Amino acid sequence: MNQIAKEWQDYEVIDTGNKEKLERWNQTILRRPDPVAIWPIEDERAWNKADAVYHRSKSGGGHWEMKKPVKEFWTIGYKGLRFKISPTGFKHTGLFPEQASNWDFMANKIKESKRDDLRILNLFAYTGGATMACSKAGAKEVVHVDASKGMIQWAKENMQLSNLQDHTIRFIVDDCIKFVKREQRRGRKYDGIVMDPPSYGRGPNGELWKLEEELFPLIQECMKILSDDALFFIVNCYTTGFSCSTLNEALSRSIQKEKGGHIECGENLLPVTTNDSVLPCGIFGRWTND
Repeated sequence: MNQIAKEWQDYEVIDTGNKEKLERWNQTILRRPDPVAIWPIEDERAWNKADAVYHRSKSGGGHWEMKKPVKEFWTIGYKGLRFKISPTGFKHTGLFPEQASNWDFMANKIKESKRDDLRILNLFAYTGGATMACSKAGAKEVVHVDASKGMIQWAKENMQLSNLQDHTIRFIVDDCIKFVKREQRRGRKYDGIVMDPPSYGRGPNGELWKLEEELFPLIQECMKILSDDALFFIVNCYTTGFSCSTLNEALSRSIQKEKGGHIECGENLLPVTTNDSVLPCGIFGRWTND
């Protein structure tokens, strides 16, 4: 099953094409690369309204060209949450709007459970969209783990913007696999785990991460800290070559084999307003105890 993040008001994909996307982030319009948009642009007029354009460099990375004055950062809202948005040197803005579908899914699971003892773990947690959604939905504790100190600080700002500073959120700079293994030794359990692992990366002490080699072992290690009555286990993936069937097999051969339950896999999609189409934004796989 696919899921479309279609309940945004402060964000929209205006148009796509020529391996780019035109987006509105509140009142600011950005033009950014997107390799999946392989079709041609049908009408250039809207694209000329961009406030800033990101240009890729042939040697890697790239730079922003400011067509109009753009603030260093601003905020957007989603269902009572607020997030800091800022154009970074690597084209990102600090948020992946397509993940709102997963935020809604987790929030609904937490609310429907009517439990006040839920502990949720967010691995490769970035700036904390999932962290804030789970905390606001009523999780007793959310543990937010990322290898980047800068992203942890950004997530703390999002916590303040969303007025969740009085909630129990633990921010931890760590290598995710090492953290999970330490939690095993501590005997800590989690009622929901969500992860958004990169294709390739390094931990805070230079630990090497390659998705195709590390993902399945990580899922197996995470199973050891998943509670007996856990609500969900979610994996997001942006890696080229990883299919929904791959995630389905990984989850069915691990967590479903041991705990039963139900698996759903599909694409994360964003609606495109210009021509009523959709933009593919990676895949997800999730297990629930249903």
